Amino acid sequence: MTSNIFKNIFRFVFLILLQGIILNEVKVWQGFMIPYLYIMAILMLPFKTPGWLLLLIAFACGICIDSFNNTLGLHTSACLVLAFARPFLLKTIAPREGYESTDQPTVQDMGLTWFISYAAILTFVHHSWLFYLEIGRFSSFFITLFRIFLSSIFTVTLMVISQYFIFKSRGE
Repeated sequence: MTSNIFKNIFRFVFLILLQGIILNEVKVWQGFMIPYLYIMAILMLPFKTPGWLLLLIAFACGICIDSFNNTLGLHTSACLVLAFARPFLLKTIAPREGYESTDQPTVQDMGLTWFISYAAILTFVHHSWLFYLEIGRFSSFFITLFRIFLSSIFTVTLMVISQYFIFKSRGE
């Protein structure tokens, strides 16, 4: 259990620094595809994480990214919406038997299809909140929706690729 806590703290710090120092500078296709890999720190938390702790971690994650970007709460509010939506989605897509106490929300534990569904929905929720709040109007609705869609695909693709680099298979 203690090793899981240290793994999650390390993942949190690593993803925040990676986002703040490197990924914030990556803007593909004239800024239509922006990777927000830092949300993986929230998505990868264990299934049994209490709601209050999930919201606290999301708040800390958002504040750190807002500090890097000087965005005054945009990322904080988007992370809180993500953390609020996560338990509802986990209940909706739970296997019939439920989640095992040792399972993590990873490709290796839950499978590629489950992880892509989980990550794509929550990433889309996060990005929708973030981009529409950032633009502050709905007059550019379809252009913003296109940005959300492309950025979500880019972010989820990076999440899946990183899963294969970071986590070992169950058989190892």
